[in-house]
Amino acid sequence: MRIAAVALALLAAAVSSASAADVTFDDTARFLAGMQPAADSPLVPLTRDPNWQHHAKFFDNAFAQLEQRQISKIRAWADVNLAAPRPTMFYMFSGPDFLYANAFYSKASTYVLGALEPVGAVPDLTKVPRGSVGAALYNVERSLGSILSFSFFITKQMKVDLHANQVNGTLPILYVFLARSGKTIRNVEMVALDNKGGMHVGNDNPGPNATRGVRITFAGSDGEVRTLYYFSTDLSNSGARATGFLKFSETLGPGNSLLKSASYLMHSGNFTVVRDWLLANSATIVQDDSGIPLANYNARQWRFFPFGRYLGPIDEFPGRYQERYAELFTRAQPIDFGVGYRWRMHESNLLLAVKVPGSESAPAAETASSAEPPRPPRPKRPRPPEPIPPPGRFFWFR
Repeated sequence: MRIAAVALALLAAAVSSASAADVTFDDTARFLAGMQPAADSPLVPLTRDPNWQHHAKFFDNAFAQLEQRQISKIRAWADVNLAAPRPTMFYMFSGPDFLYANAFYSKASTYVLGALEPVGAVPDLTKVPRGSVGAALYNVERSLGSILSFSFFITKQMKVDLHANQVNGTLPILYVFLARSGKTIRNVEMVALDNKGGMHVGNDNPGPNATRGVRITFAGSDGEVRTLYYFSTDLSNSGARATGFLKFSETLGPGNSLLKSASYLMHSGNFTVVRDWLLANSATIVQDDSGIPLANYNARQWRFFPFGRYLGPIDEFPGRYQERYAELFTRAQPIDFGVGYRWRMHESNLLLAVKVPGSESAPAAETASSAEPPRPPRPKRPRPPEPIPPPGRFFWFR
């Protein structure tokens, strides 16, 4: 341990004179993701540290497992069932989960993520104190532990992990997911929204009730430049009304929405604003049962395509069982991946809700009605799934 600490101190000293401008956003992302930065990057000496090499092997293994177990299968499902996506995708209650946003909507050109977790700062790894890089990398691993294993972040755990040391906030996690998804980061800007949804950059004054966020431009293997927004925002009724986040998002819609592991918040009366906004501004919604209750969809406006198996909520969310949801899922098509709180493959449910074109002027949902929605037309049957390997245990801790 002492030898490693001395080695790390020497390596840190080797890059301490480097200017932050010499380290690109993409180099930082690749380093945090356990991937080699550019050959001329000032971060290259730090990759010789045993802590970083252990980190790189850990992430190589973890993301390879995740790709085989879930991400590749989600992309295949999306290719069949989400054939004509809108340019924008919305992901409320997301945390920094670009990984699944990209898996479901890889063709989107604009991603809008919103959640309570803080943005954090662009990490300048040349200024991390000597001896602290290993701890910073380990903290990144801890922050990603639950989503790599179960497909969702554990909110209480994130509140600790995302404030733990110099590499903090959601931004480092977004960096990791972008790099591991094969993206090249072109630029990162801190932004803020005023209460009317106007965007402010740099020293602009957004006024009271500002919503802080980050705008990341990146490119995939096709070279097309795309934009990712993440905003730290309160999506409860009072927060949604006081800030400009939904007003800004509306300028980018209508879009496709993703709701996953959303704590059943929109089942309560304190999140009706964001719930109604999603119903009004989404062309399609992909969700598990923790998203919008089925009773809040207007059956004349939406067509429902259930996938997987509905077993009801896990024990942490009692009282959220939906009889109508259960009835709908008696007609569900199978899926060969797990997602959401019931992350095991044969226990997961996924609902694709598609808005009927021209139905925007239909009356609001009859939330008190007990009538079941009409039987939806079945979409094109997906390709037969490949043989599923036997599940293995996966550990994210050392």
